[in-house]
Amino acid sequence: MLSHLSNPIFHDEDLARAWFEARIWPNGPFCPHCGEAENLTRLYGKGGPKGTKGRAGLIQCNACREQFTVTVNTVCERSKIPLSKWCMAIYLINASKKGMSALQMHRMMGGSYKTAWFMMHRIREAMREGKLGPLGGEGKYVEADETYVGGKAKNKAYGPIPKKEAVMALVERQGKVVSVHVPNVTAKTLRPLIVTIVDRKSHLRTDHSPVYWTIGDEYKTHYTVNHSADEYVRGDASTNSVESYFAILKRGIFGIYHSVSEEHLKRYLCEFDFRYNYRAALGYSDMERTEIAAAGIYGKRLTYRRPDNRASV
Repeated sequence: MLSHLSNPIFHDEDLARAWFEARIWPNGPFCPHCGEAENLTRLYGKGGPKGTKGRAGLIQCNACREQFTVTVNTVCERSKIPLSKWCMAIYLINASKKGMSALQMHRMMGGSYKTAWFMMHRIREAMREGKLGPLGGEGKYVEADETYVGGKAKNKAYGPIPKKEAVMALVERQGKVVSVHVPNVTAKTLRPLIVTIVDRKSHLRTDHSPVYWTIGDEYKTHYTVNHSADEYVRGDASTNSVESYFAILKRGIFGIYHSVSEEHLKRYLCEFDFRYNYRAALGYSDMERTEIAAAGIYGKRLTYRRPDNRASV
C-alpha cells in the first residue's frame, strides 16, 4: 500500500484536480446548478493563458452565470483540505482491508485529529451506494445472518460499556453484501429488508434461528444449518460467506476503531460493504476501488451543526 503513495495525484494539486474531474465528469464538466454542459468557460488560475483570471479549477456557466469547481455538490464542498490530500485519504481507507483509524490518518497526513475524523466520515458517505440490492436471482445463493456490535461486560472496569447494536447482513455467494443496522432481530423487522434486497428467485441459506422460518417460505428454497448442534455445512447449506464478512467487520471495529457509536454505525457499515463489494476476489485493485469511491462523492453532502445551530461543514 505504501509503495502506491508515490502516485503524483497524492502530491500535486493540479493533477489531483484533474483526477477528480475525470472521475466526477467522465463526459466533460457540467454545471451543478442548472445542468448545462456546453456553454461553459474555464477561468484559469495562476499559470493559465495570458489575460485569464480566477482560482485554479474555476468554471463559469454562461447559462445561469454561476461559477463552480469540481468540489461543488460533493462531500468535499467548502473544505479547505487540499484535493491531493483528499485523494490520499480516499486511497488509504480503500486500501486498508479492516479500515484505518482517524488517529492513524491524522499521523500520516498531518492536520488535526478532528479534521481527519470528519474527513473520514465524509469519505464513508461517498462510499454509500444508493440502492440496497438486488442480490441473488435465478440459480444464485444468498446467505442471511445477524450479529451484535458493541462493548463486552468484562470491559466495564475501563469505562462505560457501549450498547450492543444489531447488524443484519445479506451476502450473495461470490458476490456482494448488504449490511443494515437494525433496531432488533425479529421476523417483523427483518422480513421487509430481506424481501426488498434479495430476489425471491434466490436460494436462501440461514442458520436455524426461528426468525427466518416463515421468511424462507417466500424463496425458491430455504435450507438452514444448526450451529447449536455443531452443524456448519450440510450440502449447499451454510452461512460461511456471511460469517466471513462479519469476521472482517468485527476485526475492523474492535481492532481498528475500538468503539463505534449507534449514530455512526451505518456509515461504518457502508465502508465495510464497499470494500467487500469491490474486493480483489471480484477483480478490483486498490486503485480501481479508490476511483469508484471518488466518483461517489458527487451529489452527497455531510454537514454537522454547531451548538448555536449554525451549519458547520
